[in-house]
Amino acid sequence: MKARNTLLGATPYPVETALTKLGADLRTARLRRNLTSEEAAQKIGTSRFTVADAEKGKPSTNVAVYAALLWAYGLIDGLADLADPSNDEEGARLARMREPARARHRRRTLSNDF
Repeated sequence: MKARNTLLGATPYPVETALTKLGADLRTARLRRNLTSEEAAQKIGTSRFTVADAEKGKPSTNVAVYAALLWAYGLIDGLADLADPSNDEEGARLARMREPARARHRRRTLSNDF
């Protein structure tokens, strides 16, 4: 029996909200391009039901479907920069906190090899 992903049963609210908005935005993009869900599905090689699931923001929808829809609508450029370390202020702050306050000099060890 396949283990069930607990994230699907209890999706954190911010994740659920972001997926719902992403799905609605994808639907708007599709309609602005005057595409049916069947046409969008054919373009990315999936079913219209999968496109509908993505547009509903279902957490069980594969991230590749979301990425492919962004590509199909010409919106893929922003995806690669979502987790760009240069935009991660909190991560940079945490990394700075772990750095030593000052550098220590390394002790030289005497070696028998003169």
